[in-house]
Amino acid sequence: MFNDSIIYTLLAAYILDMIFGDPRWLPHPVVWMGNAISFFEPYFRRFTKNQFVTGLLFAIFLISSSWGLAFALIKIFSMIHPFAGIAVEVILMFFCLSARTLEKAASEVDSALNNQKTDNCLEAARIKVSMIVGREVKYLDETGVIKAAIETVAENFVDGFLSPICFALVFGVPAAVAYKMINTLDSMVGYKNDKYILFGKASARIDDVANFIPARISVVVISIAAAFLSVRRGIVAFRTAIKEGRDHKSPNSGYPEAAFAGALKVKLGGPNYYHGKLVEKPYIGKRFGNPEKGKIRMACELMLFSSLIAILIIITIKMLLFYIKAS
Repeated sequence: MFNDSIIYTLLAAYILDMIFGDPRWLPHPVVWMGNAISFFEPYFRRFTKNQFVTGLLFAIFLISSSWGLAFALIKIFSMIHPFAGIAVEVILMFFCLSARTLEKAASEVDSALNNQKTDNCLEAARIKVSMIVGREVKYLDETGVIKAAIETVAENFVDGFLSPICFALVFGVPAAVAYKMINTLDSMVGYKNDKYILFGKASARIDDVANFIPARISVVVISIAAAFLSVRRGIVAFRTAIKEGRDHKSPNSGYPEAAFAGALKVKLGGPNYYHGKLVEKPYIGKRFGNPEKGKIRMACELMLFSSLIAILIIITIKMLLFYIKAS
């Protein structure tokens, strides 16, 4: 099922992510992906008047190019020396994971809200949360800021950790790099506004398909992680995800968000402003109360522990397969 090298690659990349996160001084491939999207968009828009077809070709080109470049890079360094190829795989996989960076960003929101030295803690927290969410933050009260941070932590556990791991396990590290391009495309052009409603539709749908299975796997992983803290919380997390995960407008985001809502016993979701328009979104974790300040910290801890559980599950499956094969 899994080959030995990919297990070691994932473990090494996970350790690097936990230690370093995304160092600001180090050039990040996702930034290059964003630059590539911005550079090629105007050229592809001229291909045909059918903006959906153009957007589809645009997405296919960038995703396949990301996979091809990663594959070529690994092969070239492997030809120089096998360990060089492995090192490149580990580095590329390290760049695909963002659990520690997500934890740091959400913790900064929490710190801003609790900063007694600042006269306007809420405004400072809005600025911090604006860096990790797509909604308009000027309308958010304290509860809205806390919800936004927790929802982002939950959703990006899938986008920034579980999905790239799943792609790497099944298809190899170049597929994890291609997934990051899929995710970056969705975040940049997957909007339902006049500019991207047709051009970005393919990118948004590809992202939905890519995250479909990982989002549902996340329910199990998050529930197990919550169960280690409290068996009851693990059960509630699983039940809330199964019952309310499909209520979200996104076909995928609702599942990890509902699992977090159950584990933390908080109400998430609800109406928010996007691009100047109020978007009615259903509440998730309806029977719980609104989250308080300390819940951001708890969400970060749950996300990091869920990341560890995911790695331990992979290693456990590998060991079981080894013993079954040996016997």
